[in-house]
Order: sequence, then C-alpha cells, then structure tokens
Amino acid sequence: MIIALNNKSNLDKEEFIPYINSLRKVPTEDQLIVCPGFLNISSVPEGFDLGAQNVSCEGPGAYTGEVSASQLKSYGVRYCIVGHSERRDYQRESYEEIHKKIQRLFESGITPILCVGETKEERENNQVNEVLMKELSTAISELSEEEKSKMIIAYEPIWSIGTGIIPTNEQIIEVFQFIKLLLPHTKVLYGGSANEENIEYLRQISEIDGYLLGGLSLKPEKLEIFLQKLH
Repeated sequence: MIIALNNKSNLDKEEFIPYINSLRKVPTEDQLIVCPGFLNISSVPEGFDLGAQNVSCEGPGAYTGEVSASQLKSYGVRYCIVGHSERRDYQRESYEEIHKKIQRLFESGITPILCVGETKEERENNQVNEVLMKELSTAISELSEEEKSKMIIAYEPIWSIGTGIIPTNEQIIEVFQFIKLLLPHTKVLYGGSANEENIEYLRQISEIDGYLLGGLSLKPEKLEIFLQKLH
C-alpha cells in the first residue's frame, strides 16, 4: 500500500532530524512517501520516497517566494501533494491553478497526489459526486491516459480532517467506486482522521489503495501501530 505522510507546517530543523531517525526504524513493507515542509526536504535520507506539499503553477522564473517543479526534481522529489483543502481554502487556490500545477509536475517527472473531498454542508446536501466531478474533471483535463494512470488521488472529506470523525465504510466505498469509474487505473488513497484506532475499521474497505496521513505522520510510534494493524 501507499502511505503518504503530510507533515504540513510542522517540525523545525532541530525536531526533524530525530523525527526522521525514528521514522527510519518503523518496520513496513508499504511504500512510505514522506512529504516534509520545503526547508526539511534536503534532510530526508535515502530509503524514503520523497514528496513535497506544494509546487508553483509556473515554471522557473521571476516568481518570488515560489518553488518550481524543476527545483523539487533537483532535490529528488518524486511526489507532490496538490489541491489540499487547506490550500484551496486559505490560499484560495482555483481549479485552474491546481490543473497547472499538475501539468508542471508531469513536465518534471513528478507524480501528483491530488486531494479531493467535500465539506459537511455539501455531503448533507447530497452534492458529493457533483463536487468530486468538478474537482477531478478540471484537474485531469488535457492529461494523457498514461498521466491519468500515474497520478494518485487522495480522497479527504474536508469535514473529517483533524476532527477524529470519519465517514462510514459505505460512504467511503461509494466515493471510491465513483472515482475509480472515472479513473479506473488510478490509485486512490483515503485521508481524513485515519489513525491507529480506526484503521481496523478502514482496512475492511478493499477499494482503498493507501492512506494520506496528517497528524499521525508526526508520531512514528503510533504510525508503527497503524501499519501493524493495517495488515
């Protein structure tokens, strides 16, 4: 399975080294993708698949404060999260910007991990499929079939992120079947309050190809329990 670890804006220089050393000791046969903050990318040792949390929608050039896909590639980054709900909300990232980021990543040979998901209000109004279709259709427009099969989708219901509340298995299965109907050859991860306490519940869902972990990514000892219970 794919286990992507989103450190978000956590772990300063002094904290990251003991963290990554502890993470190296976690036994697993799953694919671990570590997505640290930009400043910690160069401190990730060999043995991990390296990911980033964001990328510029433009190429190299006069874009102060941005990090281009080619710069990420030069540091060994193989994966990059795009379209996370926090960036859609706080930075007001548009569908078009996310689409451009995906294009820039593929141009540099980096695999996008595209986050999609609905708010609590959208779920209560039965708009889940409508929201997902809008997020996915714009993101994958103009991509080749090969690129569609290479990218990774992370379903993160926004109302579940950081709340400790997760959808029912039936709700998750419905979403995964909807996504895989549109993208039958694409890996789909689940994110949103997945942890060592509910993984035995989530592992019953055969459609899940892996997990995008936020808070749990910062706790190697609990991540180890999560991975043990996953199998």
